[in-house]
Amino acid sequence: MERRFAVRYEELMAEAEVKPESLEGILERLNEFVQPFAATLTHDAQRDHLEEYVAGLVSNVKRKTIETIAYFHEQDRQPLQKFIGQKPWQWQPLIGELSRQIAATIGQSDGVLVIDPSGVLKQGKASVGVARQWCGRAGKVDNCQVGVYLGYVTCKEHALVDTRLYVPKEWTKDKKRCKRAGIPKEVRFCTRHELALEMLREHRSVLPHAWVTGDDEMGRSSGFREELREMNERYLLAVPSNTLLRDLDAVPPPYGGSGKPPKVPFQRADAWMKKAKNWTRIEVRAGEKGPLVVEVVKARVQAKLGRCNGPEETLVIFRERQGRKTIKHDYGLSNAPFDTPLREFARVLNAEHRIEECLRRAKGETGLAQYQVRTWEGWHHHQTLALLATWFLTQEKRLGGKSIAMSVSPGVATHHRTIAA
Repeated sequence: MERRFAVRYEELMAEAEVKPESLEGILERLNEFVQPFAATLTHDAQRDHLEEYVAGLVSNVKRKTIETIAYFHEQDRQPLQKFIGQKPWQWQPLIGELSRQIAATIGQSDGVLVIDPSGVLKQGKASVGVARQWCGRAGKVDNCQVGVYLGYVTCKEHALVDTRLYVPKEWTKDKKRCKRAGIPKEVRFCTRHELALEMLREHRSVLPHAWVTGDDEMGRSSGFREELREMNERYLLAVPSNTLLRDLDAVPPPYGGSGKPPKVPFQRADAWMKKAKNWTRIEVRAGEKGPLVVEVVKARVQAKLGRCNGPEETLVIFRERQGRKTIKHDYGLSNAPFDTPLREFARVLNAEHRIEECLRRAKGETGLAQYQVRTWEGWHHHQTLALLATWFLTQEKRLGGKSIAMSVSPGVATHHRTIAA
């Protein structure tokens, strides 16, 4: 395990102990929490099912599937299956309410919006959007579904805000297949970067922020970086180590006396790094075994974009020593002014890693990846309610200062029932 993850894992384990007083009133708070979201639905039965499903997602049920949640509430599974996989209720208002709550609770002007695609391995070909494609979770090309997630990070907390399902071209070209999976006719093929931009445009006015960041799948696209510049968004995006760059402050080759004066040649980012000097040590955050320290260096560069060249950007390289012989390098490109403090770049890098914790929290505690639905609506319904459940547990952790694992007995607060503790 990499040191940065090992240190964070130990921190999370140290937070795992839950004091009895932290659980007092938790069922009442859950009932109160779901009311603004349930109010967006039109029927009482739908509101009841929403409350039941969220309660199941935050419970200690091992597998957070529709069937196990229904049995947890001692109910037949079919009504809940229809609510998640077939009934055409709108999930977008719930996401809007979630975004507003996150902004009101942990919003800060220096917040960071984080984009991260995440895959879930799937068997067969019927589940919406499933295809052989890159799955970061497996670290290889495999049969999976991919969601693009938007996270929000401040010094107070970090949370998942929204998600989009990536539908490959092989799906959008097959109208019959799309119809069987319930994909709306108006849905066209969108790249993962276009899906990320959709979420940014929808939420950037609600969530106060100073930065946009993401992994190298996001950063490798020069078009995505250009779109962010046109949106006046300040970014620090990871890029692959083989990204071709020109050092704008390097001394060009001597002029031969004819033709245009030569320019500094392009080179890979990792080749530039090997000759870099003036590394600065920065403490990113405290850890169980002492402060987590990285070394940072930056340069004014121009990225090579096919036959043309990009605008001036700032190359930021982080290196972290992981043991005696291992050094981890992270490469990033930013449109921030070159005089931006290195400590600020390091803060944004740390925020980019926080979405990995958000996804682990959602998958491990609220069953984000444990759904058993095949349709477009079923996927979005489950994902939306899993994001709500994760946000509830995040607030409980902040309230009690610990990571809360709920132990809820069958029974949910609804208009017709009382809570069974």
